[in-house]
Amino acid sequence: HYRAGDTGAAACADGTPIGAEVAWMASTMLSNTDLDAQIERLKRRENLSEAEVKALCAKAKEVLSEEQNMHTVPAPVTVVGDIHGQFYDLLELFRIAGECPNTNFLFLGDYVDRGYYSVECATLVTLLKVRYPKRVGLIRGNHESRQITQVYGFYDECLRKYGSADVWLMFTEVFDYLPLCASVDGKVFCPHAGLSPSLDETDQIQALTRVQEVPHEGPICDLVWSDPDDRGGWGISPRGAGYTFGPDISEQFNHRNGFNFIVRAHQLVMEGYQWAHPNQCVTIFSAPNYCYRCGNQASIMMVDEYLNHSFITYSASPDRGEKDHTRVPDYFL
Repeated sequence: HYRAGDTGAAACADGTPIGAEVAWMASTMLSNTDLDAQIERLKRRENLSEAEVKALCAKAKEVLSEEQNMHTVPAPVTVVGDIHGQFYDLLELFRIAGECPNTNFLFLGDYVDRGYYSVECATLVTLLKVRYPKRVGLIRGNHESRQITQVYGFYDECLRKYGSADVWLMFTEVFDYLPLCASVDGKVFCPHAGLSPSLDETDQIQALTRVQEVPHEGPICDLVWSDPDDRGGWGISPRGAGYTFGPDISEQFNHRNGFNFIVRAHQLVMEGYQWAHPNQCVTIFSAPNYCYRCGNQASIMMVDEYLNHSFITYSASPDRGEKDHTRVPDYFL
């Protein structure tokens, strides 16, 4: 069993060994046949029952608890930025990049909120993680939190689609177990958002206690909230959480930890991807026509087995389903 600080594997905020937390889950048996059938149902827009979500989330916590705070994924892999509940665009992404398990994926967080299908997006990526744990990587974004999802759509969508907050509670518990960042073969650093003045080396990430709600400040907060900036050094973030970090900070972090560059999501970029710091930090955004009105392209990043990278950009899916026009608040479009 892992304790807080043990090689970065998940530990509960109260210090409870993860083994005790998940021991009761061992009896939750989901066969690959069950999972395959649920994936196909979901792609047809048939949501899982509440009981099926409960079993899925229990298994997901078990799988995620085995992963370190910085989860290392092997190349080749396709890296995906923010999805934000745009389910038909997620399906389009699989048509472009290939389906699991033929393509390996690393998702950089922000699966929910904004779009009309947060339930479907959260369920599908969780199903894929549980079905193909070595081929699908999930990390935490700033929207994978209780506080944010109560404001920007996911909570209300769960109430509408399931009649209670129980499914929201199940998924937000899973979110606590998500790794805080990833690396591709130790050479590409992959946080949801950015760097932290509290974290000079990846060993410091591995020592964090991650199984908790995203704090309002500190290194976990910074990894899911910070943004690159043209100005050097550290700056105050206009978001009210995290920091801005300059090209010098990216270069120092990459050099110190042996990374070729940083790939992150978290910010809308109109062309789908953008080098915020040349050769050091790139932003990818995978929700085309964000909020169904921004008119942006989306992008994914392919990393081949030799760690060469390339970008594929794509537009919104022509199929948007039966839109739910429930209004969600604006912030930082």
